[in-house]
Amino acid sequence: MQEKQLTKQQQVNEIIRCGKDPAYFIRKYARIQHPLRGTIPFDLYPFQENCLKDFQQSRFNIILKSRQLGLSTISAAYATWLAIFYKDKNILVIATKLATAQNFIRKVHVLLQSLPQWLLMPKFEPSKQQISFSNGSIVKAVPTSEDAGRSESLSLLIVDECAFIRDFDTIWTGLYPTLTTGGNAILISSPNGVGGLYYRLWVEAEAGTNEFNPIRLPWTVHPEHDEEWFVKETRNLPKRKVSQEYLCDFISSGDTFLQSDDLEELRSMIRHPIEKSGFDRNVWIWEQPVVEKSYVISADVARGDAADYSTFHVLDQKTCEVVAEYMGKIPPEKFADVLAEWGRKYNNALICPENNTFGYFVNVKLRDNGYPRLYYSNHKGDPFSYSPLNEDELPGFQTNQKSRVQILTKLEELIRNKTLKSYSQRLYDQLQAFIWNGNKPMASKDSHDDLIMSLAIGTWLTEGGTGNNDAGYAMAMAMLKATGVSSIDARSIPNNPTYALGANAKGQHQINHSNVYKLRESSEIKHLDPKIDHGMDDLSWLYK
Repeated sequence: MQEKQLTKQQQVNEIIRCGKDPAYFIRKYARIQHPLRGTIPFDLYPFQENCLKDFQQSRFNIILKSRQLGLSTISAAYATWLAIFYKDKNILVIATKLATAQNFIRKVHVLLQSLPQWLLMPKFEPSKQQISFSNGSIVKAVPTSEDAGRSESLSLLIVDECAFIRDFDTIWTGLYPTLTTGGNAILISSPNGVGGLYYRLWVEAEAGTNEFNPIRLPWTVHPEHDEEWFVKETRNLPKRKVSQEYLCDFISSGDTFLQSDDLEELRSMIRHPIEKSGFDRNVWIWEQPVVEKSYVISADVARGDAADYSTFHVLDQKTCEVVAEYMGKIPPEKFADVLAEWGRKYNNALICPENNTFGYFVNVKLRDNGYPRLYYSNHKGDPFSYSPLNEDELPGFQTNQKSRVQILTKLEELIRNKTLKSYSQRLYDQLQAFIWNGNKPMASKDSHDDLIMSLAIGTWLTEGGTGNNDAGYAMAMAMLKATGVSSIDARSIPNNPTYALGANAKGQHQINHSNVYKLRESSEIKHLDPKIDHGMDDLSWLYK
């Protein structure tokens, strides 16, 4: 059916509306090539519209995606919109290979050819790897190389499947300065195992410690992909490939600490927090405090500006349900205040940070500031009602080789027996990358175990861990190895551990607090301020 002819004024109104709203422009005027149906209108799905909003609102976006969601197509449409309606936009697309780069330009070309002439105000000149516009804008797509985009000053950088780009950290080091004049970046990829720059950027984005806005898109976001489709698509794929290609899982290369069935059970419980709170919005809450309940807060303490994170968990003492969780980069002295704040919110919860290194400072500040309920290893009976014998007694839990084995044993046991209830995507991501290295469970390269260790302390306390002797340590070690998927021989278990610490252990060692420093706070995700002119407001040149 022939489209209704618009008057000159109606065309002007449409130009202005399209220039302000990429979703409207794409939905009403853009056409794309379908492998079976030919050239068809680009009917946006809700998740694609949400991506467009994120592209406009955040300078830096990182997308973790399933296959077959059309992310390269929506990125091509967004690049086309930006080049048409805004002058002098330099848009660079980096792809894994030349054919992929050329395919991106073909998508842009198809979109341009589908537009009515009155809407396509700037003229364009296409080639295999770039399209130049008479308004000074350009869309260029190149395969990966160490010098890709280095001499450019970019308005928008799109990197496709960056987790699969060799030496992406070197390439990104060269690219990032090209964005310092105000350019935006969109990093798109399906996961490619634990480690590498893309993985680090994603983990930091989820923790809120870099400038990237994280967008997770598993297969379920597509409204036409139902369970029948999923089963058909994945029927002939191994589990690890399904997890990577469709479930957005970073699969580690080693033997995981938990059995695959236990990881799957944890995944099935994941849900969005009901609230993200705190000064950096990194306190994820799944249940608000209930007056009649008792809570335990366990914590793992980091320096505040390095690679690791400070973390805490709030657990229901009776049900072992995680009702809140924190993960962020924060100086130790401020972390002590945060723990006290949330401890009071949760009915004066029993607080138990580790007291190693930087944790020493946190425990001392909590004690000296008079927080009413701290965990002491010398407690007799109920740790909730214990009063220290003298004012110098140090609260907290000391993590060492022996106690580490015991608390991880308790964590694994509660997960395996389905006693622990955790809803956290962040914890699940860490557990996927928590593997056996010889006879020691530890985080894979470029991954973290901060949430794991915090929760392990908490589950040890709520379940009344025991085993503060040599036999208890050896049994814990044997249990870990028996339930893990590693092939380490049981004979590698140490025969003569000198001591082990449990929930009732004594003799916590003191730490030299002169090694604790006051450091910077973490940065937050930066969003474009709609009140500031970002060079994307003046559309008058289009209809003069």
